[in-house]
Amino acid sequence: MSTLPLIAHRRLDAVMAWRGNTPVSVRQFLGDVDQLAGLLPPGRHVLNLCGDRYRFAVALMAGIVSGRVSLLPSSQTLESLRQMQRYAPEVFCITDRDDGGDGLPVLRYPESLPEALADPVIPQIDRDQVIAQIFTSGSTGQPVPHLKRWGNMVRGVQAGAQRLGVGPGHAIVGTVPPQHMYGLEFTVLLPLQSGAALSAGHPFYPADICATLADLPRPRMLVTTPYHLRVLLAEPAEIPAVDLLLSATAPLSQNLAVAAEARLAAPLFEIYGSTETGQLASRRTTAGATWQTLPDIRLRGAGEAVWAEGERIEAPTRLSDVIEPVDPEARQLLLHGRHADLVNIAGKRSSLGYLDFQLNAVPGVQDGVFLLPREDDGDHPENVRRLTALVVAPGLTPTALMQALRERIDPIFLPRPLLFVDALPRNATGKLPRQATQALLASLRASSTDTIRS
Repeated sequence: MSTLPLIAHRRLDAVMAWRGNTPVSVRQFLGDVDQLAGLLPPGRHVLNLCGDRYRFAVALMAGIVSGRVSLLPSSQTLESLRQMQRYAPEVFCITDRDDGGDGLPVLRYPESLPEALADPVIPQIDRDQVIAQIFTSGSTGQPVPHLKRWGNMVRGVQAGAQRLGVGPGHAIVGTVPPQHMYGLEFTVLLPLQSGAALSAGHPFYPADICATLADLPRPRMLVTTPYHLRVLLAEPAEIPAVDLLLSATAPLSQNLAVAAEARLAAPLFEIYGSTETGQLASRRTTAGATWQTLPDIRLRGAGEAVWAEGERIEAPTRLSDVIEPVDPEARQLLLHGRHADLVNIAGKRSSLGYLDFQLNAVPGVQDGVFLLPREDDGDHPENVRRLTALVVAPGLTPTALMQALRERIDPIFLPRPLLFVDALPRNATGKLPRQATQALLASLRASSTDTIRS
């Protein structure tokens, strides 16, 4: 077949989304897509800034059925919007907020759309149609686009749904934004292509996550990140039942996975992938460190150069991680951190990811990150550069935390300085943008009193 259906739901009265505790039928969704498609401006590229996940999905699908391409930058800063306009001068923005799309032609998502058609037809989309370009931050500061075709995206999320056992009846809640590759795959496209139902909300704080879960029928799936999960588990109130947990964007410690499965009485899986390739492998973290690739993925090479290949990957893609195949077919693998995170101090090697893992595994640490001083920092010649750590641990003293780290990592990698902060500047996906952390570090280095330098 050269086409694939827009959604996998087979009945027009099936629930394909939840807005709070109100179900949205396939019939209503298809009607909304059709109506919105007729309102779109003439530009070929659309910047989808809708915060409501249901509206984002309607706008995405309206773009697809009308042959438009969604541009999804890595952030929604004013500079990012300007970069999108330079990339595609005719781009327009669709948003459900009053303050979105600065400087761009804006279509405000309608507060109401006409009644759904009685018997809408599920559109068929060409497999090779380009539906989106997702941007990563380039090394030169210019965003790098990654083209996404309909058939490849559908194959990827269907493989993920099969691996996780997600299907009709599941209600999917996401703490990550739909504009991010992880959020796009697992909180929008996966429910639409598995017969499940997406939740329109974008809860961030524990109380909001709990309220969103409580509104939905079971089985319920929570798509989240290690940061959001750690904050949720610190919530003293009862957390509504969850039937499946999924985490990505950063390595998840086994301690946190064990605590999550015990507290929520649900299996927890991690997804490994990238913006360039989509999802590549999964693991149940409490079962061990080994990852298993998805059936349609092949890995070639080892160590310094590993390439991901497969029918749904546009071109063989070199991965940014140090990967150790466990079996001859490279169907199982171990991850040892990103190439860019590797550090070499006095002839000893480690990775920032590993050090972050050990820091966050210390009891009493709520959040923490290791930073490598910039190469142009005159106070740290290359052969004696010291790592810095920022940590949120209100119940610990610097001395106690440093002692705990001495039991976990080689002394050469102990942070000097170790700086205590109230919070880290994480973005909506739980990641720590380098520019934000370096800015925080610069503001702390001269004035911090909670510092250990030796």
